[in-house]
Amino acid sequence: MKALLILLVGLLALPAQAERIKDIASVMGVRSNQLVGYGLVVGLDGTGDKTNFTSTTFRNMLNNFGVAVPPDVNPKSKNIAAVAIHAELPPFAKPGQTIDITVSALGDAKSLRGGSLLMAPLKGADGQVYAVAQGNLVVSGFGVEGSDGSRLSLNVPSVGRIPNGATVERTVPNGFSQGDALVLNLNHSDFTTARRVAEQINGLLGPDTARALDATSIQVRAPRDASQRVSFLSVLENLNVDPGQEVAKVIINSRTGTIIIGENVRVSPVAITHGGLTVAITENIDVNQPDTPLAGGQTVITPRTGIQVDQGSGHMFEFRPGTSLSEIVDAVNRVGAAPGDLMAILEALKQAGALRAELVVI
Repeated sequence: MKALLILLVGLLALPAQAERIKDIASVMGVRSNQLVGYGLVVGLDGTGDKTNFTSTTFRNMLNNFGVAVPPDVNPKSKNIAAVAIHAELPPFAKPGQTIDITVSALGDAKSLRGGSLLMAPLKGADGQVYAVAQGNLVVSGFGVEGSDGSRLSLNVPSVGRIPNGATVERTVPNGFSQGDALVLNLNHSDFTTARRVAEQINGLLGPDTARALDATSIQVRAPRDASQRVSFLSVLENLNVDPGQEVAKVIINSRTGTIIIGENVRVSPVAITHGGLTVAITENIDVNQPDTPLAGGQTVITPRTGIQVDQGSGHMFEFRPGTSLSEIVDAVNRVGAAPGDLMAILEALKQAGALRAELVVI
């Protein structure tokens, strides 16, 4: 316990701008699992399904309870809706615990407001039942319809949620406490970050404790005992690491006009004509020297960027070496150019090979 406190004190002395390992990585094998099920929502106010598919499901449910429905009778009801149920089973969830579920209409039900979900099993990808769902739905949307066919709806009334609506029945096995080592997987692959994580762990716990397997995974030697491994991982996940810088990237959302430009994006020398807009960016160097030779100061070289904007000349864009894309964007924004103009410029820069970044259009 004393050694653990010493490790935690050491963590507090690390730089505040670093990020915790728990925020940039996850433990291999510690993951959530998706569950899905099928069931019936009853008690609706005439907004249920009108299809025979739901009637067949309702008939089968009555047969399971010993209620025989004659073959020539169609148990069709507008107060019932067939629904799909899905949920996320957290890691280490134990039988008896509850999880939230989402219920969505499968047929032509107009609204699930006021309905109750009857007991329905939730299965995993392996076909095993891991939880059982039941409860009253919470529906945020609503809809009204007039006799002339007019309709008004808010949000989506055919989808609802049940907080704590499913009870876990089975534990998902995992390999957290197995073997002599555990593996940390970075949320974003980066060789620099993987190396720094391994170095930070080795600097704290000793050499050869951790080693980077690739740009995503770092293998760490860990105790075999489950309780000791929990304490060990608690120390690791609170260890601070300076992540490597992201790859230079420009992301364009063509539907909304949103443009995101990374910090390390640069532009090589190139000239582009676009409509009547002209942006010229030049790089100059200022040399600052001490006032007197014996003043004891140092000569300092300071870069000075000049930006000129002309909206009506129709000349070319002139980009000098060392120009950052953020400077170009600032210049274009000053004249009130539309986002579409900037998108066209960025795409032309990429085609010309002058944009030193990955261009992603979504």
